[in-house]
Amino acid sequence: MTLYPDLPDIPEDRPVLIAGATASGKSALALEIAQRHGGVIVNADASQVYDCWRIVTARPSQEDEGLVPHLLYGHVPWRLTYSAGQWLTDVKPLLTRRERPIIVGGTGLYFSALTQGMVDLPPIAPETRQRADAMSSPDLLARLDPKTRSAIDTENRARVQRAWEVLEQTGRGLADWQAETPAPALELTACVPIALDTPRDWLEARIFKRFDQMIAGGALEEVENMRSHFDPSLPAFKAIGVPELMAHLDGAISLEAARERASIATRQFAKRQRTWMRSKMRQWFAVEPAI
Repeated sequence: MTLYPDLPDIPEDRPVLIAGATASGKSALALEIAQRHGGVIVNADASQVYDCWRIVTARPSQEDEGLVPHLLYGHVPWRLTYSAGQWLTDVKPLLTRRERPIIVGGTGLYFSALTQGMVDLPPIAPETRQRADAMSSPDLLARLDPKTRSAIDTENRARVQRAWEVLEQTGRGLADWQAETPAPALELTACVPIALDTPRDWLEARIFKRFDQMIAGGALEEVENMRSHFDPSLPAFKAIGVPELMAHLDGAISLEAARERASIATRQFAKRQRTWMRSKMRQWFAVEPAI
């Protein structure tokens, strides 16, 4: 039985977008749609782009990838920083392929860049980023211009730091840059946008279960393989579950404590994702799971 039975109509010529909170079953739904209606699956998850993680970020399995082509998964070296702008550059050529793209993920900023447009910001100098990395979130936030501060998720460290870096690098606030946003690469009316509307208790139960499945599937060994490279300042190592399992491998906490911390972090992240969808994806088709 399908987890999401009440889907909207999916015309053969339209791209499909699937957004949802972590552990909501997005990848399974994308695979189901691809097999039933045709298409290639394209990643829109900021953690699943890195080449070092499959299990700990719940990337589609190799078996699933063998059933349907999967693109933009694990294509970024772990040493690199990868932005929404870079993802947009990578995804644009896929929109003109013969196969219908089914774009799936939980990174709301990727979908906003795709369907609302994204300003072409100048690159951030390494020394500017290093200074930002050394600053606390409150300090970064306090130095933002009021217009930008009121427009971003101030609880999201990455968003706050990015805004500060832009202001420091260019002398202009991020909000001013965004006012010059070009036309979107994909109009929302030209695709089938699906937002998974998941009840909190149902989702939290799946989050706890999935962490245990990750451990059973080899997540601890996957993190161990990257232990000598661990750098908490790199985006690849900020994926939920990685810092917690690293701490366990270092002997700082028990595996049960790592499970609890990772599950709490995942629930908090899922809450932010659901809040984003309610605020930014009101025009999407809201689809509930069969419970």
